[in-house]
Amino acid sequence: MAKEELTLNQLAKEIYEGAGGMDNVQSVVHCMTRVRMSVRDDEKVDQAKLKAIPGVLGVVDDEQLQVIIGPGKVNKVAKEMVDIAGVGLGEELPHSSGKDKVNAKAAEMKAAQKAKQKNSPFKALLKDISNIFVPMIPAFVGSGLIAGIAAVLTNLVTAGTLDAGTWQQFIDVMNIMKNGMFSYLVIFTGVNAAQVFGANPTLGGVIGAVVTLTGMNPEAPLTNLFTGDPLAAGQGGILGVIFAVWLLSIVEKKLHQIVPDAVDIIITPMLSLLVIGLLEIFLIMPLAGFISNGMVGGINWVLAVGGAFSGFVLGALFLPMVMFGLHQILTPIHIQMINETGKTMLLPILAMAGAGQVGAAFALWIKLRKDKELTEMIKGALPVGILGIGEPLIYGVTLPLGRPFITACIGGGIGGAVIGAVGGVGAIAIGPSGAALIPLIANGRWWGYVLGLLAAYVGGFVATYFFGIPKDKLAEQKLAEETVVEPTMTTVEPTTTAHATEVFSAVAKGAVHPLEEAADPVFAEKMMGEGYFIEPTDGAIYAPVRGKVSTIFPTKHAIGITTESGMEVLLHMGINTVELDGKPFDIMVNEGQTVTADTEVAKVDLDAIKAAGKGTSMMVLITNMNEIATHVLEKTGPVLASEEVFKATTK
Repeated sequence: MAKEELTLNQLAKEIYEGAGGMDNVQSVVHCMTRVRMSVRDDEKVDQAKLKAIPGVLGVVDDEQLQVIIGPGKVNKVAKEMVDIAGVGLGEELPHSSGKDKVNAKAAEMKAAQKAKQKNSPFKALLKDISNIFVPMIPAFVGSGLIAGIAAVLTNLVTAGTLDAGTWQQFIDVMNIMKNGMFSYLVIFTGVNAAQVFGANPTLGGVIGAVVTLTGMNPEAPLTNLFTGDPLAAGQGGILGVIFAVWLLSIVEKKLHQIVPDAVDIIITPMLSLLVIGLLEIFLIMPLAGFISNGMVGGINWVLAVGGAFSGFVLGALFLPMVMFGLHQILTPIHIQMINETGKTMLLPILAMAGAGQVGAAFALWIKLRKDKELTEMIKGALPVGILGIGEPLIYGVTLPLGRPFITACIGGGIGGAVIGAVGGVGAIAIGPSGAALIPLIANGRWWGYVLGLLAAYVGGFVATYFFGIPKDKLAEQKLAEETVVEPTMTTVEPTTTAHATEVFSAVAKGAVHPLEEAADPVFAEKMMGEGYFIEPTDGAIYAPVRGKVSTIFPTKHAIGITTESGMEVLLHMGINTVELDGKPFDIMVNEGQTVTADTEVAKVDLDAIKAAGKGTSMMVLITNMNEIATHVLEKTGPVLASEEVFKATTK
């Protein structure tokens, strides 16, 4: 079959057959030039059959089975392969084929879009917070559902609907299970934060446990340095623990550098815990206590104002208080209100904060429905969120995205304003919020509470839908929804200017080598085309030729340049560096930008590449060799960056 007659679908299917069948392929990814497959049984791979496929330039069987297709086509072939299998790029293939999956395009484009996003300290912080809490989501969901059921039963018992003698033991058992998660959340947070920041996980757990103040003498409690009042367990909250563990990671790493190896295992943990523990007890927790006292005054003032304004302020600000562990200071206020009036007017308003999160989550689900990872998390967190357990939605969904957290708080404020305007809506006991609080609403005013819930749902939804979706997520969604018309292999090749000569230069200071000496057989055997490579001595990488940047691969390790004469040039930075996920590379140019030999296109961390066990060779290849008449490597050995080394002429 002629090469021109193969469609992408046919090419993908033949690659599967040569790899031993789709059932033998475990996963499919691609780099700038190759489809990379993890196979289950190497003996089933027929390399001769793969090499004979029209459109395949070569095959390498290393840690992965690599089928060389070439830039511009490889991403289309890889996408066709995962579409056939019904998975996303990098996901494990099932042992059967034909499963439809609309998310394949979103997965591919998401990676490309993320590679273009500029990092910022704030985005890095949100990413770290997400990495800390996402592993806890299953426990949040499981414990939250149990807590929600226990809360509903408790409220029904309190309201007299259920008999306490019959149901209390069931409630106690469920509370024991629930408390296994929520009572020790600071410890789990400390462990996960340590893993994210590079500290010892057990030490992180201990730092998290410090805020519980276990072991403090109640007869002589530690005092708040700012106010002189006794410290309260939990001051500092979750974010206080995260900050303390971040400091722990810095101190621990520094001590590992200076403490002698013979005593490092003894001295470093002790000093780390001592330094950070003291800071946590005498600075971080007191600072949170100082903030909490100010917030109590603010709450009292807001309550005095009353009405819809009070409801909005309290409903909007409650979640930030929860994150700092400051919500505990409201418990005495609730109890005092119940003792004096038989109900707390504050709790139903504060419950709206979680309802705003629910509305925001629905908006994210609808607006970003192509984001499988996000929608799956929302589906798991929504049931417990409706029951009043907000941690999964806060830490797993809205807070890591940033803007949705703010719009969710606005939704909570809207619900609080409705309850404040209705007036007289109070709870006869304190407990969870959300739908679980309905049986505890006093004097038949449950309808006012439900009205507030609905307003918070709608408010959080509308605010998030129109104002709370992050721009980068919207861009990913737009890319995922675009209809892609796949070309066949009969696509007309770009034309070149006849008899045009292009001068190529060294892309870095170092040594020029002929392509035959490359460590990677794909390049050494010239499967991708002719060229040369540089072994660099520093990480400043320049364009090899004058032209326009046509492609920047998402993992940043490869850049495509098209010259004015039509030569397609590939700058491939390192050997197998696609596996490094872009970390050693800082790209200095954009797609569509015109570059010359004096244009610095990237900064590369050569030490990081070497530490990962990868080669640092900077490969320069002409990939459309069918348009090239002559080529010559004019210089080998030591060179300076931008020094002329190679020439090629079109037909």
